[in-house]
Amino acid sequence: MTRGRAKGQGQWALGHREPLNKNEQSKKDDNPLNVRSRIENIYAAGGFDSIDPADLRGRFRWWGLYTQRKAGIDGGKTAVLEPEELDDRFFMLRVRMDGGQLNLAQLRVIAELSKRYGRDSADITDRQNIQLHWIEIEDVPEIWRALEGVGLSTQEACGDCPRVVLGSPVAGIAADERIDVTPLIDEITARYIGDRSFSNLPRKFKTGLSWLPDQPYETNDISFLGATHPEHGDGFDLWVGGGLSTNPMLAKRLGAWVAPHQVADVWEAVTSVFRDYGYRRLRHRARLKFLVNDWGVEKFREVMETEYLGYHLADIAAPPVPERIIDHIGVHRQRDGRYYIGAAPVVGRVSGTVLSQLADVAERFGSGRVRTTPTQKLLLLDVDSADVDDAVAALADIGLSARPSAWRRNTMACTGIEFCKLAIVDTKDRSAALIAELERRVPELDVPISVHVNGCPNACARTQTADIGLKGQLVTHEGRQVPGFQVHLGGGLALHSGFGRKLRGLKVTSDGLGDYIVNLARRYLADRHDGEAFADWVQRAAEEDLR
Repeated sequence: MTRGRAKGQGQWALGHREPLNKNEQSKKDDNPLNVRSRIENIYAAGGFDSIDPADLRGRFRWWGLYTQRKAGIDGGKTAVLEPEELDDRFFMLRVRMDGGQLNLAQLRVIAELSKRYGRDSADITDRQNIQLHWIEIEDVPEIWRALEGVGLSTQEACGDCPRVVLGSPVAGIAADERIDVTPLIDEITARYIGDRSFSNLPRKFKTGLSWLPDQPYETNDISFLGATHPEHGDGFDLWVGGGLSTNPMLAKRLGAWVAPHQVADVWEAVTSVFRDYGYRRLRHRARLKFLVNDWGVEKFREVMETEYLGYHLADIAAPPVPERIIDHIGVHRQRDGRYYIGAAPVVGRVSGTVLSQLADVAERFGSGRVRTTPTQKLLLLDVDSADVDDAVAALADIGLSARPSAWRRNTMACTGIEFCKLAIVDTKDRSAALIAELERRVPELDVPISVHVNGCPNACARTQTADIGLKGQLVTHEGRQVPGFQVHLGGGLALHSGFGRKLRGLKVTSDGLGDYIVNLARRYLADRHDGEAFADWVQRAAEEDLR
């Protein structure tokens, strides 16, 4: 019996250029970046009903636009209804903020756009972006003009392209930073964002670049993490192939050291491997992590260096593993003697009004510079010593706490069913209520326990790398399907790198979530060894203590 030929995986480098799914066909039909001209010249004038469906549910993403979920559709219908039945006539708009850096003019413009066009909505994401909601297509050209007038953009904030570059929120100011990554991020974005050579990748492509371990370097497609080579000095350890969603994988070290002047070229080489060898046939296997997993790091590095980079990078042994991912909450001294203040909103939910008030605080007590973080937090920079207490108080007055409880500090949530068409359950409001309940019932918590609340299996809030990861789904309770969560326990990054334990059948209703976490936290606090982290306790705890 003769075996049939294996199907091609849509790898361009192997000659497989014929589109194998509707997404690839759409990108071949028209470069998604071209949709901007249609938005400006046709759709903004003609309104929502004039939008070509191929643009609406595909190419719009390359300019940061997604349709919102129509209000009133419950989570049980998420996977049942057709896309057009879920679409509202309003859009989420993602403002691209590489490195999470904002100046005073930029912050004021985003705040004003939120109030004028977005019903005062604004969310800080765990990719250091700010998202607005309730945007109408008629207003998009004016929003772009305002953003671009202060040096911001929505270009390639979504889509199969290079997404926002995560960067250290304290780049250029941290006392213990040895390389300021800001010019390196600027070089990548200037050279490659909007470059049509990279606007059609197999899937999204996420980048992280920092000297300090203050971005989730193991969950990105490519990460550069600060490392000192014994001969060559300060540079970066190179990681590739991270990504979560329904088939999570952590990034792998290539064992390669990258000098600062090499960063942009190495980024181009890795991205080019993904573009040319990535699997385009099946969307659910199109992320870079699948290619890295199949090839292994040795082959990936060889192809990257020989076919694209043109030279071999220096080898580097594994640097010490960071103890944790730094969140920068609280008051910290800068290298110039001034201070920065890290403050926590509630799961990233702010508003145009709050951002406007934050701008006033930044102008009064700082230099006007603000940063967002990959944990949905905000930093106020450049505060003089004499003004720190007043600045902390002013932030608290607008709902941004520099001294949050452990629960508020370590809880994140994705957009959820309020706006997202993929979501099954509510996340933002549920998380806010959960934090308040946990603060009231377990105020004695004295160590970090991260709680990541996700509305669906796609893990936008990094479900699997949390101490308590919650994946939204419908669960059966008293014979009825109700909103709830599948529970992941003991995941983490850095020193606690891994996906933890997923106990068979461990699900909890949304209404029962508070009781479950309260009981779990109390068991941990009662049973922990001296200095034992929650993730370590989970690994040794009896199964009945985790249910």
